[in-house]
Amino acid sequence: MISIRFVISMLGVAFTSFLIARAAWLTGPVDNLPLLYTTMVVYLVSAWLCIFWGLSWRTAARTNSVSVGRGNERLPVWVCLVALVVAMILPPAVSLGVGSGALTEQYATWYIGGIGATMTILVVRRRPWPAWSGTALLAGWSMFLLGPGDALGLGLVGSVVWVAGAQFFTFALDRAARDTERLSELQRKASAVHAAQSGQQRERRIQVQRALAVAGPVLGRTIASGGSLTPEERTEARIAEGRLRDELRGPRLLDEAVREALDAARRRGALVTVLDEGGLDGLDEGQLGEIRRELADTLRSARSERLYIRTSPDDRVAVTVVGRAASALGLSDEDSVDLWREIEHPIR
Repeated sequence: MISIRFVISMLGVAFTSFLIARAAWLTGPVDNLPLLYTTMVVYLVSAWLCIFWGLSWRTAARTNSVSVGRGNERLPVWVCLVALVVAMILPPAVSLGVGSGALTEQYATWYIGGIGATMTILVVRRRPWPAWSGTALLAGWSMFLLGPGDALGLGLVGSVVWVAGAQFFTFALDRAARDTERLSELQRKASAVHAAQSGQQRERRIQVQRALAVAGPVLGRTIASGGSLTPEERTEARIAEGRLRDELRGPRLLDEAVREALDAARRRGALVTVLDEGGLDGLDEGQLGEIRRELADTLRSARSERLYIRTSPDDRVAVTVVGRAASALGLSDEDSVDLWREIEHPIR
């Protein structure tokens, strides 16, 4: 793929080469032919220096970027000074080479278009002030050497228009680039919000499906029996209610082993409370799996009549399991605690 900057650079090379080829076609005598050819070579060197400085051929051949002259493509100051020096010495040198009798000939006024092209390149390479300074030098020299009327008629107006057009082009391109960046940022934010909303909707659907799977059969039997449930059915309804609360309050703590351990605790009459209060953010499935395995083992060995399972925001502790025995006469709340287990964060 070829970048736009590479195409523009090649157009600049072709145009400056055309100007020199046109200037080299001499249609009349000149006073100093070596000086004239020297000015052509000096011009080409300075113009191509402005075009090719910082251009990566590998990048130009392999990328398809729409950026022209942004960031590191800005010309260094010393290259701009070279272009300004050439704009200063080229008009009098060309006029001296062709002689006073041929100042308005085609091969004697090529510097007007040549310097205008170089200043246009400076604008595209993000150096507008040197470009307009060089344009002012060109206007001053051409009017001094040719007269205002001949200078304007022989290409000075076109050179000024080129520089002004390049200024407008680069301004519009920079603005389009900024708008594109803002649009890309808005699209990224919109995609992130959409993804988050999709994840939340998917999670809600999963929770609703689990709730229906847990509570649906119990509700069906309750409706069918008119609310008259057997002791076994009441136990199943209490367990179903606990499952539903677990799914809503602590879904990240649950897997099949934990659910089975919670059901077993409830079937033996324990009151179980599961709360996810944060602290598990950033853990991957492997780390959550370790926490769940340890939690399931703790619940299987517990004999407490009340179990409280809470996640912890502590940096060390991930989950705290507290078990309390039935309050007996003369026992304080602290004395009734018969299980205290802290499940630590897995080593990351």
